[in-house]
Amino acid sequence: MTDAPVVGIPTDPEVAKLEATPALCLSGGGYRAMVFHIGVLWRLYETGMLANIKRVSSVSGGSITAGVLALKWRELSFKPDTINSEFVPKFVAPLRAFAGVTIDAESVILGALLPGSIGDRIAKAYDEHLFHGKTLQDMPDEPRFVINATNVQSGVLWRFMKPYMRDYRVGEVRNPKVPLAQAVAASSAFPPVLSPFELRLKDSDFEKNSGMDLQRPPFTTRVVLSDGGVYDNLGLETAWKRHQTVLVSDAGGQIEAEEEPETDWPRHSYRVLKLIDSQVRSLRKRQVIDSFKSNARKGAYWGIRTDIAEYKLPDALDCPLARTIQLAELPTRLKKLDAATQERLINWGYAVCDAALRKHVVAADIQPKAAFPYPRSPI
Repeated sequence: MTDAPVVGIPTDPEVAKLEATPALCLSGGGYRAMVFHIGVLWRLYETGMLANIKRVSSVSGGSITAGVLALKWRELSFKPDTINSEFVPKFVAPLRAFAGVTIDAESVILGALLPGSIGDRIAKAYDEHLFHGKTLQDMPDEPRFVINATNVQSGVLWRFMKPYMRDYRVGEVRNPKVPLAQAVAASSAFPPVLSPFELRLKDSDFEKNSGMDLQRPPFTTRVVLSDGGVYDNLGLETAWKRHQTVLVSDAGGQIEAEEEPETDWPRHSYRVLKLIDSQVRSLRKRQVIDSFKSNARKGAYWGIRTDIAEYKLPDALDCPLARTIQLAELPTRLKKLDAATQERLINWGYAVCDAALRKHVVAADIQPKAAFPYPRSPI
């Protein structure tokens, strides 16, 4: 498809047939996305669909959620009746506790005043609160978790996975022992304040002749990475190229209107770059949805800005558009969210995922839910 949201690259292996198994894509958006995706995964767990996912591809805030899910995967039985005994204490609780801590402001201030980069401080916070020294080798073999970052040097996607990490231009490192906290920090290094994250490697770490044209120092020794959403805002690429069924959860932000935009060149340039980025995001979203409508792919897209009324389900959970837009407009920060806001975000991710699945994926097999995960915090 010439209008597909993902295009091939020279080193892509030939895939005779897409895998019928489903993949899940988790977008970025700071804590807003991290917590919204908790609700999405909650509903997928209840329906039994999460257990069948064969690939989880994530960027930015979605990578925080995906990283915790990867570490907890082997501890979950995926039985619907274990929500409160397994899923909530093992997966939801640590993420909610983390969402109650602001880490970006302190990291920026200390990174500017003391030795060590901002990215290193963000990685340290991730490790202390969530990952506790675990590396990419502690992720499960299946499903395949792909944590995506953008290589600022080569201009293409850098993928962190258990069997390898790679950039098709720079090359491939097999069985990387990179701390999971560093992979997630690179994936969520959203510009301008948290970017870049520098990954220090040795040229000998790379498989010989595995890169197309940039397998040489300093590309192989000092890898400069930024937010995965810079290159692929929905985390689509690795999922779309391999799987026939793709579920896309989008908690990304949207550029705000400005009555009097700045005219000095630095701030005006930044505003223009944000406009370009917004248009790229919108185009990719439209292409994904058009692929579903044309039956080129199976699956569903849902977003934090979706109007749940558009699904035309009489038994959808009550999610007034004005209230969900309030949640969608939370800033893209790693800034503390109060308990009520967390619960509303989880409820919203849960509800819109439920509606999208029942409308577009397996409507006959999923029964509607009468209540949110947190009924005390309606949308």
